[in-house]
Amino acid sequence: MKKTAFALAALALIGANVQAQSNVTIYGVVDTSITYTSKVGAKNDKRFSLDSGDLSTSRIGFKGVEDLGSGLKAIFQLENGFNADDGSLATANTLFDRKSVVGLAGGFGTVTLGRQTDFLEDIGNKYTSVQTFGGNGVKGGHFNNLDRISGARTNNSIRYDSNNVSGFTGNLFYGFGEVAGKTSAGQTFGFGGNYANGPFGIGAAYFQTKLAADAAPAKAGDTDLKTFTLGASYQAGPAKIYGAWSQAKRPLATATAATGLVNITTATKANIFDLGVDYALSGNLHLLGSVIFDRADISRKTAGSTKGKTTQLNLGVDYFLSKRTDVYALYSNQRSTDVNNPGVINAAYSVAPADDSNQNVLRVGLRHKF
Repeated sequence: MKKTAFALAALALIGANVQAQSNVTIYGVVDTSITYTSKVGAKNDKRFSLDSGDLSTSRIGFKGVEDLGSGLKAIFQLENGFNADDGSLATANTLFDRKSVVGLAGGFGTVTLGRQTDFLEDIGNKYTSVQTFGGNGVKGGHFNNLDRISGARTNNSIRYDSNNVSGFTGNLFYGFGEVAGKTSAGQTFGFGGNYANGPFGIGAAYFQTKLAADAAPAKAGDTDLKTFTLGASYQAGPAKIYGAWSQAKRPLATATAATGLVNITTATKANIFDLGVDYALSGNLHLLGSVIFDRADISRKTAGSTKGKTTQLNLGVDYFLSKRTDVYALYSNQRSTDVNNPGVINAAYSVAPADDSNQNVLRVGLRHKF
């Protein structure tokens, strides 16, 4: 009897010890809005829709940590994006499309392996309109997210993040192309850093990708994209003022044969400027405003403008009913010059005018975090 009691006590202690050393968290966001878009499609028709993730992508995730002792921890994170309006996967045939990583953390920093974003997303969330108007609401204004500030995933990647040292954090990123016989094919790499001290913050990041397969006249391993972002913010009382400059270069972009309007994403290079403010009128009520300007260089075989421009104006109100739930109303106007209007919502041209007509978008939504 005494042996049985001792064994039960020992098992209880072991169970308590395991529970204390490891934990798993389930988290997520459900964001749904009623959206009016003034001009969409070939006839520039009005559109009313119930959208998912216009401010924050709807998602569900699982993350965990196990204490391995001596300051070392094992970590994992699995995150799925979904469409709250119809329940479908955000990315077809990919369950954990937003993140799928396992890693180690300790005094050296954090290393994660799998499918994940690079440091440009961190910069975007700190210093661009992504933080106030959502990644899906600014991709069109940010060169179809080719500057990666709204988050772009890389498979088969390794990411290193340093610990915070006197306000500074650094990052290294590498993606394997996994092409036999040619290491450079499909290869990606990036790096970045951020400094935050009191009300002031500044950060920058760079990222580069290479072709995974031949695409005549280009060959596998040729550099396909080079992009960087420099951003900063300052908390002046109730107002957070932020700004960023991104540049994206596409060395393999070919000259277009079209003589009329073309998509801005055909450009060889783009400079994007993003300036905004988040003003806390009270603890719960935030007034939002920003402007995004995208200027691109277009290579042409024939006559036509070689400079394309878009300007996106954003205004909004965000009211927090609690720490987890808020309601919002956001207005955006997208203007274009010498290029087709890329549209405001989601990826560029997914819901856009047929030409360079101005587009107005109004979103009224409800977001809950758990």
